[in-house]
Amino acid sequence: MPARLTLPAATVTLIVGWGDPLHLFGPGESGVAAGDAWYSLVGGLRTSPVLGGYRGSGQAVEVDFTPLGAYMCLGISMHSLANETVHPDELLGKRWTERLTQRLAEAPDWEARWAVLDDVLASLLADGPVPSPVVAEAWSRLSARHGGMTLGELAGVTGRGNRRLQVLFREQIGLPIQSVARILRFQRALTLPYGSHGSLAELAAACGYYDQAHLNRDFKALAGLTPAQLCGLANQTPLDGTAAVEGSRTSVFNR
Repeated sequence: MPARLTLPAATVTLIVGWGDPLHLFGPGESGVAAGDAWYSLVGGLRTSPVLGGYRGSGQAVEVDFTPLGAYMCLGISMHSLANETVHPDELLGKRWTERLTQRLAEAPDWEARWAVLDDVLASLLADGPVPSPVVAEAWSRLSARHGGMTLGELAGVTGRGNRRLQVLFREQIGLPIQSVARILRFQRALTLPYGSHGSLAELAAACGYYDQAHLNRDFKALAGLTPAQLCGLANQTPLDGTAAVEGSRTSVFNR
């Protein structure tokens, strides 16, 4: 299977696998014969891409949480997960992953596996914290505008000061508001219909970038590729469940 380049998106990812492990690679690595091996992991919001792949036959379930959904299920400061990959047991307790993996592997079909996941996630939600209404409103407004709101604007509509809002966002979302806005804007540019704008300058304007140079810098910083390179890979990658989450492009094949 070709390696996938996982892109910055406003999601927190839980993977629980069995069979061959998932290999994650560092900068400059391109194959699937090396890299850190993970059977299961939790990955927080990121501001850089991650390359990963299976060198054999791996089976896994993947859950992509909204940041607030992850906060409610995991019950931790989301800032501790930002730009990090950890084993689920570090967050949910010793042998949590082993018990879940056994139930998933023994399930007779995928419908039964989804039922197992529903049961486990419902249990986590029942025991987890309730997010701040202020953060919930700020997140809803920022995501609806694809990152097109400033810290000052969000502070104004939520009735909280800039500093207090940033502290709450760091705790329950994971990254500063400016970083989250940058990711949401990047995803907007990446998921608009391919060729819907006559030029990159028009695409930049439609997505809230200052100019084409600003678009180019953000794509290079967040994905390590130019807009043309990344849009080309996106156009070649099917938008299946491992590549898209509610309109976001979460990964592309690294051909």
